[in-house]
Amino acid sequence: MSALHTFFFSVYPYICLAVFLMGSLARFDRDQYTWKSDSSQLLRQGSLRWGSNLFHVGILFLFFGHFVGLLTPHSVYEHFISAENKQLMAVYSGGAAGVICFIGLTLLLHRRIFDPRIRLTSHRTDLAILIILWIQLSIGLATLPLSLHHSDGSVMMALGEWAQRLVTFRPGGAELLVNLQWTYKIHLVLGMTIFLLFPFSRLVHVWSGFGTVAYLFRPHQVVRARRLNLPVGQNQANRSGAVVQENGHAK
Repeated sequence: MSALHTFFFSVYPYICLAVFLMGSLARFDRDQYTWKSDSSQLLRQGSLRWGSNLFHVGILFLFFGHFVGLLTPHSVYEHFISAENKQLMAVYSGGAAGVICFIGLTLLLHRRIFDPRIRLTSHRTDLAILIILWIQLSIGLATLPLSLHHSDGSVMMALGEWAQRLVTFRPGGAELLVNLQWTYKIHLVLGMTIFLLFPFSRLVHVWSGFGTVAYLFRPHQVVRARRLNLPVGQNQANRSGAVVQENGHAK
């Protein structure tokens, strides 16, 4: 096992994770104005609606599919589904989501490159991250035939054990990937690199998307409108009809 292999699959994941978390926090704290995804909808809608919807539906399925598939221990699901069937389910469902995401991303990338107005108003980082995502999706789709040739689930088990050892800080994860095909290795390294670049790109708006879940658990808020035609020192009457004056007495 080479030192480069050990670095990429034992050290590099922690570097990417640290930059991902600390960089996102630093950008939110110091540069909140850029905490968004600049929209080009006003320049030309066209393929934006189809491309955006297909891309986001596909990428969300792929993200949660990889997250659950890699980090769920085999002992949790071995009683109701075998490793072979789990891998086949991941290949077909992930392949369908990957194709949907690839079509959407291709539409978005095409309009950003070949539309003159959109290209002139695009940041170089926006175009770069779209190209990296497109390459990553292409490599991911290229791994599907390889996974079908390993229908015993051995590759999926090795990848899952590697990821679980990383998050639980157990050594020996890199040794599990020594005999893995180079297509898988490039897919893993590029995927980790996307997390490394995350805080410096438009991808930070993903945090805002997940942050909307907090609205379901926020405390109840009472919002009262102000009447503009009331004299100074008076507030709007509440629902019971009482008017609170400036001196604090109610009528």
